[in-house]
Amino acid sequence: MVPLAEPWSSLTPGERRVLDLLLWKGQLTRRDITLQTGYSRSKVYDVVEALKERGLVEETEVQASTGGRPPAAVRLRDDLGVLVGIDLGATSLDVALLSPNLQILAHHAEDLDVRLGPGPVMARVRAVILQLLQRLCRTPAEVVGIGMGVPGPVEFKSGLLINPPIMPGWEGFSIRDYLWETFSCPVFVDNDVNVMALGELWHDRKAHANFVVIKVGTGIGAGIVCRGEIYRGADGAAGDVGHICVDPQGPICHCGNVGCVEAMAGGPAIARMALQAVERGESPLLAKLCEERGTLTPLEVGQASREGDPVANRIIQRAGQLIGQMLASLVNFFNPSQILVGGGVTKIGPLLLASIRQSVYQRSLPLSTRHLYIGYTRLGDHSGLLGAGALALAEIIRAGGSLEES
Repeated sequence: MVPLAEPWSSLTPGERRVLDLLLWKGQLTRRDITLQTGYSRSKVYDVVEALKERGLVEETEVQASTGGRPPAAVRLRDDLGVLVGIDLGATSLDVALLSPNLQILAHHAEDLDVRLGPGPVMARVRAVILQLLQRLCRTPAEVVGIGMGVPGPVEFKSGLLINPPIMPGWEGFSIRDYLWETFSCPVFVDNDVNVMALGELWHDRKAHANFVVIKVGTGIGAGIVCRGEIYRGADGAAGDVGHICVDPQGPICHCGNVGCVEAMAGGPAIARMALQAVERGESPLLAKLCEERGTLTPLEVGQASREGDPVANRIIQRAGQLIGQMLASLVNFFNPSQILVGGGVTKIGPLLLASIRQSVYQRSLPLSTRHLYIGYTRLGDHSGLLGAGALALAEIIRAGGSLEES
């Protein structure tokens, strides 16, 4: 068993309910808590007082009064320790230390290839966490919990990656055990797009209960929020939309199938189409960028597009069309209120999003798109970091006692 830090252990159901509300809704008055929980005023008073005695919550400065004595707001204490949020992408690493209210206290980002394997990658993750702690004059003992997003399917209960297509050598490796050796705190691992969706859900204060976050990077994946909770499916594989076929005659994907949207519209596919256009002599601008940079990435394709290159525009529009084709099926099936698009490839410019929108609206049923919003993730590059922090704190509150090691 991995024990929780003392203030978080043996929580009553009422205490967990109130803490969960404060995580997702921010600071609330006791009246707000009464309305949202359905508890009596006396029960809310008892629960809040018990949480204050535990040192988990505090009452802040008074808010504007609507008559009578001004109410105070209840919120999580900032001095409970720190959360660690880790967003591991296929070619990048972002690590942040967060307060219990999910404010970023320290942050580090760097390029890192996940194909190096769990040993080198996790050694670097641990080193970055220790460096950030040192920067804040904190110790590993002050880490309350760690949340981590990884670019592959995860069995959430065990925290283990299951046959991750772009993470060779990671299956069976316990990230939990590795980080526990240094930090002795609960560690939670989930798919990176699920973690992004949690970040957007936290930022949204659960105002939208049914929406989808799409990450377009080296791969393509979806985080599905259903009734205000992440939907992971029976085995944790929900949202692996990058391997939906959009062309039966398309190229072979690394998963072994043909015509997957990831193989035809992900970052490597966009770069490959640009290099092929250069080889055919179709775009002098892309050829010039390739000569200057030594290669082409989606960012160079985006630069060429913004400078009016018709070949670059055609490549981006094709990628957006295919992603939209896949999303239209998801929209017709799930009827989300929002589709939020994130990931490194979105930095190539607005044409990709415009092409996705056009394809979704063209291929979806009118009723399912009547109130549909399609836009960028609101937290941008911080979706995964804040989502990882929310993941850790939500699971600690939910456990309310102790956690079994995987």
